[in-house]
Amino acid sequence: MRVIAGKARSIRLQTPKGMQTRPTTDRIKETLFNILQTGMAGCYFLDLFSGSGAIGIEALSRGAAHCVFVEQDREAVRCIKDNLQKTKLQDESEILEMDVLSAIGRMDKTVRFDYVFMDPPYLNAVEERVLETLADSALITEDTVIIIEAALDTDFSFLEKLPFIVVREKKYKTNRHLFLQMKKPEIKNIKIQEKSTYDNSSISGHF
Repeated sequence: MRVIAGKARSIRLQTPKGMQTRPTTDRIKETLFNILQTGMAGCYFLDLFSGSGAIGIEALSRGAAHCVFVEQDREAVRCIKDNLQKTKLQDESEILEMDVLSAIGRMDKTVRFDYVFMDPPYLNAVEERVLETLADSALITEDTVIIIEAALDTDFSFLEKLPFIVVREKKYKTNRHLFLQMKKPEIKNIKIQEKSTYDNSSISGHF
């Protein structure tokens, strides 16, 4: 596994031993960042269930200003630290060694993330709880893009009751990426009447 593009291009990354984490393949990672590339420069990136840290490191390599990695597995955290050292991206990053829900609650409320990536264990049904917690936090805005990597058969019907909409979906052979954003409040047409400063006629307008 390697960094695909940017200032750390071609540097090989370590992956944690065992099956506790599931690294995103280089091909899928390249496809993902081809989609996101125009928004990377200067962005704030949150990498949840970070594993080796490959996604957040790719974002930093491509110009992200800062990335927060959240991972509770000790071996994976060691791997993230080693990979950040190899790529010389330590100064632009922060690692929170804890579970994702606790990390969201503890993070600095003055930070607003442009992108949130999550690759939770497949079929563990944690996506709903994470999205609920994010929706209640001050870490995201209406412009934040949340990307979820999930198995093709993951049930996302719960999204109907959450304040998110799917703005894009990219399917691969065995998994997919869902791109979500917060639902924007509807702007209703409001009929107003006001007096003209020039005559006594009424003016109706729609906004």
